[in-house]
Amino acid sequence: MQQSRKIRRRGIKHQAKKMQMTNAKKNKYRQFLKSINIDYNNEDLFIQSFTHSSYVNEHRIRPHDDNERLEFLGDAVLELAISQYLFKYFENMSEGEMTKLRAAIVCEPSLARIADELNFGEYVLLGKGEEMTGGRKRPALLADVFESFVGAVYLDLGMDAVYNFLDEYVYPKIQEGAFSHMMDFKSQLQELIQREAQGHIQYKIVQEKGPAHCREFVSEVWLEDTQLGVGTGRSKKEAEQQAAQKALEKLNS
Repeated sequence: MQQSRKIRRRGIKHQAKKMQMTNAKKNKYRQFLKSINIDYNNEDLFIQSFTHSSYVNEHRIRPHDDNERLEFLGDAVLELAISQYLFKYFENMSEGEMTKLRAAIVCEPSLARIADELNFGEYVLLGKGEEMTGGRKRPALLADVFESFVGAVYLDLGMDAVYNFLDEYVYPKIQEGAFSHMMDFKSQLQELIQREAQGHIQYKIVQEKGPAHCREFVSEVWLEDTQLGVGTGRSKKEAEQQAAQKALEKLNS
């Protein structure tokens, strides 16, 4: 009995040693954080932001040592930081336009692309199964890691550090119009129709209402003889975009 306890204790010690990250491995993260100008206090918090649940499960680490809680926090922090930036620097943009642009910035494809540009995939800690199925390059996983990283920046360094990080890697892309194409529902609809060779689409302004200083337009989008969507807006362009968005929602559902 005593012998078996000794064996179990050795096994536990071995497992603990196996789970513990070596200084050499931690140094990889230190160098990475330095390369992207993150002057951290708590390196373990940033390592946690790269820790996928599959790694935690496989190594029998405490359940909450993965990055999911940080992702939850980072999502909210990111929405606030992007909202503040749009409000401050796009004074003539309406609430609806800001909402659309923010959605285009914080969506999975955009965040995954930024994470990929920063080589986040190289630093994600994955279980063997997730690794073998290409998790390191999976857009959803990369987008989640980006959000958890923002959460770690906020907890460790505060909101100003989040703004500084985004000012270097995200805000310039907004000014360059890198996310505008994701708001262009007309182009998205055109590409979808062409890809599936369904026919030709046509927009029709079917109604104008309201006084000259507050005109509202109603647009319909048609695919051959089938109406796909109806939209309204303060300009013909906005009404057509709204109609295209409704058409995309209908076709995708």
